[in-house]
Amino acid sequence: MSEAKRFYVTSPIYYVNDKPHIGHAYTSLACDALARFMRLDGREVMFLTGTDEHGQKVEKAATAAGEAPQDFVDRISEPFRGLSKLLAFTNDDFIRTTEPRHKTSVQQLWRELVARDQIYLGTYAGWYSVRDEAFHAESELVDGKAPSGAPVEWVEEPSYFFRLSAWQDRLLAFYDENPDFVLPGSRRNEVVSFVKGGLDDLSVSRTSFKWGVPVPDDPDHVMYVWIDALTNYLTGVGYPDTGGAGYRRFWPADVHIVGKDILRFHAVYWPAFLMAADLPPPRRIFAHGWWTNEGQKISKSLGNIIDTSALVERYGVDQVRYFLLREVPFGNDGDFSHRAMVSRANNDLANDYGNLVQRVLSMINRYCGGAVPAPAANDGCHVDPSVLDAVISLRHAHGLLRKVRPLMQRQAFHSALERIWLVVKEANVNVDHLAPWVLRKSDPERMKEVLYALAEVIRHLAITSQPFMPESTARILDQLAVPEDQRTFAHLNPGNRVTDENSLAPGTPLPKPEGVFPRYVEHGAEAAR
Repeated sequence: MSEAKRFYVTSPIYYVNDKPHIGHAYTSLACDALARFMRLDGREVMFLTGTDEHGQKVEKAATAAGEAPQDFVDRISEPFRGLSKLLAFTNDDFIRTTEPRHKTSVQQLWRELVARDQIYLGTYAGWYSVRDEAFHAESELVDGKAPSGAPVEWVEEPSYFFRLSAWQDRLLAFYDENPDFVLPGSRRNEVVSFVKGGLDDLSVSRTSFKWGVPVPDDPDHVMYVWIDALTNYLTGVGYPDTGGAGYRRFWPADVHIVGKDILRFHAVYWPAFLMAADLPPPRRIFAHGWWTNEGQKISKSLGNIIDTSALVERYGVDQVRYFLLREVPFGNDGDFSHRAMVSRANNDLANDYGNLVQRVLSMINRYCGGAVPAPAANDGCHVDPSVLDAVISLRHAHGLLRKVRPLMQRQAFHSALERIWLVVKEANVNVDHLAPWVLRKSDPERMKEVLYALAEVIRHLAITSQPFMPESTARILDQLAVPEDQRTFAHLNPGNRVTDENSLAPGTPLPKPEGVFPRYVEHGAEAAR
């Protein structure tokens, strides 16, 4: 398979200091939708997620829990694996930074940097936040605390440093040569501005705790979190075996999807590490925004952390997937509200998409003997006027992938779903306008042609929307009797013809239709919200 046909997408690895919440779900969901889309589009995909398990914060949490650090992270990492099952993620690997393969990987990267004189031993003195796992300059402190509000402590200890200051001009040149390396554009501007402001050498080891990957040839030091954690993206494709199939097929990564809070580490430190080790940097870093909850910042102290499993139990997995990717343009901050969630579930899914599917398939069941009806003449330009609106909807469905593909390539999930919904809404309008229930009496042959075209519209919609709502679209395709091996984008009709070899076969028996997107009805205390 050619390089252009391969695609490597990663979520950040999640820090094991708490159970998964909506922020973790959002990032991995974006990765999953992208991975599913690329697989359906004929690409060989690698989707990596996992957990970040080292550091002083974990060591302290394990001590407080009365556990050895390894036992602690073994227990705490499991809910993050469960997130994949909960939301039907299709990650190909789950990396843990405590695995032997990762220790091998990150120590080899360290050796490469040392061999190229990119790391030296010095002494660090400065303000450190255990909660943020970050050092802060005096000028960054706000009322004696880190910018995040976390407490800081003064730290003085020996430390190895990475020569980040030497990479300022080369990073700026790299950003100029690769204008889409950081998206969205507002985040790119932040990164460029930060680097133009000057870079200091970066502390990359600690001696004040032991829970980390030992520095090669100096076990008094453990590697600092960011060189340890970031290297997971290389570990996932088999580094340090740069001649192996995984590395050759998938590196450099196509996109690292991260939250905006860790953009600097991914867009500044990570490409500098890689270029300093003579390794190619990833093609893109996409930083998404943060969610608030009913207008409030989400925090433990406010007790308003959104439990993803509770959302799925209440609304359904595909309803949650759809809401998170549709409600807010990817890259912007967004507000979660139950009112908005119910509106999307009932208006977009039940009233628009679900209603279209249910009406058309129910009419086929009642009026066509429960089998795919006969289509109109194959030349979509010369059909009877009474069928034309349905065929126009079908033409728009045929062209849908061409509209959606470039949006997905830029991680514009919200826009991709908007484009799909234009066809959903148009098809619903045409059901009302063409009124197959009237044609049934006045012109039954035309009725069959209309219903065939509308069923084909639904087939195209279901195939195209699989990355976003995989379980629901599978049920729709089941009700159209579309075989499982005929649900990729290669099975979409590309032109104006009413049918081709991929289209629904007239006479194919269809099961009795069942609703796919039930309306959400609030009860009791829920309704009072």
